[in-house]
Amino acid sequence: MEKVVIAEKLKLFSEYWSPKIVGELNGQHVKLAKFRGEFVWHKHDDEDEMFLVLEGVLKMELRDKTIVIHKNEFLIVPKGTEHRPVAENEVSVMLFEPATTLNTGDTESDLTKHVLDSI
Repeated sequence: MEKVVIAEKLKLFSEYWSPKIVGELNGQHVKLAKFRGEFVWHKHDDEDEMFLVLEGVLKMELRDKTIVIHKNEFLIVPKGTEHRPVAENEVSVMLFEPATTLNTGDTESDLTKHVLDSI
């Protein structure tokens, strides 16, 4: 058992849209990621996702509205909800989601990560 120093983990990578596993509990992965630009529209049929903004501002586009999430705020996207994360500038986030969650959900793209690195 070791503590996780989030700032140190964030320094270990620079690529966008490539979540890194930093912990696991009860079948859930705790992930860190950096976002910049627009992601793909997608949904997760069987998993909820939680996005906690650590630095920056994240816009979560939904089909009927956009929710702006600031530092120290989080949003839970319910399963089956089509969404697209957008970051005008670099955003650091922590994600909580089932270990089975594919980052692009039901949409295969060049951003899909089938295997995630643990750091």
